[in-house]
Amino acid sequence: MKTIHLEAPAKVNYRLDVLARRPDGYHELRMVMQRIDLCDAIDIALTDLPGIRVTCGRAGVPDGPGNIAWRAADMLLQLSDVKPGIDIRIDKRIPVAAGLGGGSSDGAAVLMGVNALLGLGLSDQRLMEVGVKLGADVPFFIFRKTALAEGIGERLSPIERVPTAWLVLVNPNIHVSTAWVYQNLQLTTGQDANIIPRLYESVADICAILSNDLESVTIKRHPIIAEIKEQLLAAGACGALMSGSGPTVFGVFEDEGAATRAAAKLVRNSGWFTAAVKTL
Repeated sequence: MKTIHLEAPAKVNYRLDVLARRPDGYHELRMVMQRIDLCDAIDIALTDLPGIRVTCGRAGVPDGPGNIAWRAADMLLQLSDVKPGIDIRIDKRIPVAAGLGGGSSDGAAVLMGVNALLGLGLSDQRLMEVGVKLGADVPFFIFRKTALAEGIGERLSPIERVPTAWLVLVNPNIHVSTAWVYQNLQLTTGQDANIIPRLYESVADICAILSNDLESVTIKRHPIIAEIKEQLLAAGACGALMSGSGPTVFGVFEDEGAATRAAAKLVRNSGWFTAAVKTL
């Protein structure tokens, strides 16, 4: 039985600009996307029993065809001359519906893993073309670099230089629907004139670009997000921002010690999901 073990990392958005609404219902975006070392663990095995089976065991995550990992495996089976069974087990460590891209990262990992197990030889570019049909963030996790993402998120170019940073993630244990956030977003003008740097020399340079157009929508319904940002700044973060459509907030710290101390303080006072993580 051929098997593969993969780590599927979460992401944060250092920047998220919503530039326009597209005729297809999506939005034209410009984002700076950064992977972090909080990962789901994924084991994939080829079996003699036909069909695709996904097990996760996490509330809010379907085990069958409703799981993006199932759909990813199915898409690659359709491109293969052989049709083995595929068993996928996901150890879910990334909070669900949290703005951290956990589902998209799982889908990307399965595309890469099944590609390797079946010996399909598909290039990363081809996998990214397949992946965008699963979700706009999937190509970023196949790209595997800090990136400027444009279009709906599928047009990726590498950020040439970005320092490693320590982040404290705080999730107040609420779920936010990405679709709901975009439906309630009031677009503003003038964002497309802003220039986003491709070189970052310091953590302070990262903090200088922190911005998320979706914050105003999510904070209006969940004011706790603004409170978390204030708590992170008070704990020593040089910047704090909601990631994606939320509700997870991250604070940016200069070093591991400061991040670890801040995370310990916040979880002790709140009981929220809190983690000190490093950028990849």
